[in-house]
Amino acid sequence: MDDQEILETSEAEIAVHWKEEDYIHPSNTFIAQANMTDPTIYDRFSLDNFPECFKEYADLLDWYQYWHTTLDTSDAPCWKWFVGGKINASHNCVDRHLTQHKNKAALIYVPEPENEAHAVVTYQELYIRVNETAAMLRDFAGLKAGDRVTIHMPMVPELPVVMLACARLGVIHSVVFAGFSGQACGERIADSGSRVLISMDAYYRSGNLLEHKDKVDAAVAVAAAEGQTVDKVLVYRRYPGQYSAKTPMVEGRDYFADEIVSDYAGSRVDPVPLPAEHPLFLMYTSGTTGRPKGCQHGVGGYLSYVAGTSKFVQDIHPEDVYWCMADIGWITGHSYIVYGPLSLGATSVMFEGVPTYPDAGRAWRIAERLDVNIFHTAPTTIRMLRKAGPDEPAKYNYHFKHMTTVGEPIEPEVWLWYHKVVGKGEAAIVDTWWQTETGGFLCSTMPGLHPMKPGSAGPAMPGIHPVIYDEDGNEVPPGTQKAGNICIRNPWPGIFQTIWGDRDRFVRTYFEKYCKNPESKDWRDWPYFPGDGALQAADGYFRILGRVDDVINVAGHRLGTKELESAALTVEEIAEAAVVPVADDLRGRVPDMYVSLKPGFDASEEVSNKVTRSIETIIGKIARPKHVYIVPDMPKTRSGKIMRRVLSAISNTMEIGDVTTLANPEVVEEVRVMVQGEGPVVTQDGPEDLKTFGEEK
Repeated sequence: MDDQEILETSEAEIAVHWKEEDYIHPSNTFIAQANMTDPTIYDRFSLDNFPECFKEYADLLDWYQYWHTTLDTSDAPCWKWFVGGKINASHNCVDRHLTQHKNKAALIYVPEPENEAHAVVTYQELYIRVNETAAMLRDFAGLKAGDRVTIHMPMVPELPVVMLACARLGVIHSVVFAGFSGQACGERIADSGSRVLISMDAYYRSGNLLEHKDKVDAAVAVAAAEGQTVDKVLVYRRYPGQYSAKTPMVEGRDYFADEIVSDYAGSRVDPVPLPAEHPLFLMYTSGTTGRPKGCQHGVGGYLSYVAGTSKFVQDIHPEDVYWCMADIGWITGHSYIVYGPLSLGATSVMFEGVPTYPDAGRAWRIAERLDVNIFHTAPTTIRMLRKAGPDEPAKYNYHFKHMTTVGEPIEPEVWLWYHKVVGKGEAAIVDTWWQTETGGFLCSTMPGLHPMKPGSAGPAMPGIHPVIYDEDGNEVPPGTQKAGNICIRNPWPGIFQTIWGDRDRFVRTYFEKYCKNPESKDWRDWPYFPGDGALQAADGYFRILGRVDDVINVAGHRLGTKELESAALTVEEIAEAAVVPVADDLRGRVPDMYVSLKPGFDASEEVSNKVTRSIETIIGKIARPKHVYIVPDMPKTRSGKIMRRVLSAISNTMEIGDVTTLANPEVVEEVRVMVQGEGPVVTQDGPEDLKTFGEEK
């Protein structure tokens, strides 16, 4: 494809140059045991049967009272699902399993230090803990249905216990990722109107017992400055009875939760039957510019959707040992560590630490010891494990039947390593596309029905009906190798109800762009716009290209950054790649490429040239990077995401901003010196699209 052909793509479309990979079929052994092998599910979930088709998911749950209206569109686009129904998430995730599975492991907790014993929490033990915690929240903290509580906790068993205790009472929980700063937590406290904060004294990360209580004090102060008073702070201790933080407890405000809950030993709290549309939780998006958005999810619709997708896409059976290596502080952890698996009576593994500590074999040792057979993680983690120990999985005797990738597009080269090396060629892989706002998967292969295709998420989920529009609202047909903005034509039960306290922003951000009639109560007039670019192949499979915001406009040609990064990753030496736009006098914007190397390889001009040649060959000369920087490591968030915003600021000599909350802030200065030289920091005021490029969404 020459440059002239590339330039024929209109500015409203995102150019795509990835070739379609070959199908890889799941084994007959996997298909024989799969939960869903009936292709008529797509007929049952067709638009002709919408919205009643979703009764099939809702019927996986126990209801106190059946609903009279499956989908209420009277306040479009704030959809209400299963209206008239009464349900409780805590009952569905705990109580209802006691008859058959009370002594089965609900949670297996793996501490980061390898010399600490794993903790197994059976469904009976979970029932006891959730009840006692609910009694503490109700009677000591004074919480009731409709109140909000902010939870700023790491990956410890107390976290899902507190969430389920809140759900039992109808208290709306807002979990803040432990890696977030006290300021970020305080802003979320203020926005949600929480007067109770539940936190932790300390937790392990990369071999260090990190203080967490200092963030509590900062959060409370930030919330107070925004007008929200926190009356009580409940602090769990990493080692009960032993305080591991230096920051003192504040008398009359701070209490050791592990002490207080002992006063409620033996308490039983009946689950509150809640209206299906009652909010279950708020999950704040993590963008670093603007106010965070509190995505509000309702109990009936959300729980139905995560139960259905956990059963049919994750293929979770009661006898499986399932490990999602996400953090519960993100939506993946809510949906696919806590609410989805536990609603099915599964065994869900929780890991406190990082998968490469103390070495790159840790994840596979855990999998071997626990006989994990379903594994779920993000491309970021897969690339990290591939970089740190590409040959490690072969050393351990574990066998996955099923693996998931989630959170961002996965490059075909990385997918193939995941399949061949991590999955040992045995595991079926689902490449799932969804987001915080959607509650659960939107696109994925159904592992018992479809072949896999590296780099492609696959078809839409049953009951999800996507369309790809260009910037002007014209439909982009499948099979044309032209991409645009993926939208969903119809609502679904997992979709969030609104942005907490900001309905206008909800409508403006997700529905306004392609709304056909702002006065309409008809769902057909309100396509949902998630903000991602995609294309659809002739076979119906979708390839997600990443955020529309992360498209680089080179000489009027919109290049998706994921494609450039994927091209770089085809070079043998490259472990990770990140592309950012840099201002160019001639073409407006051009790509700058940052790469890090696999172990055993050294930086050289030859490697840089191989990256450039790969991009020119796979995409074309118009995509040639201005520079290829080989860096010791990428600046990353605590959740492992590459902060392209920081790299963009370095490339464009702009203000880098606060990097103290990164997992590796020291790398930023190393990279800056490599790009800008040893002199003083140079800053210029750049265009808005460069300032905000690559923000974590």
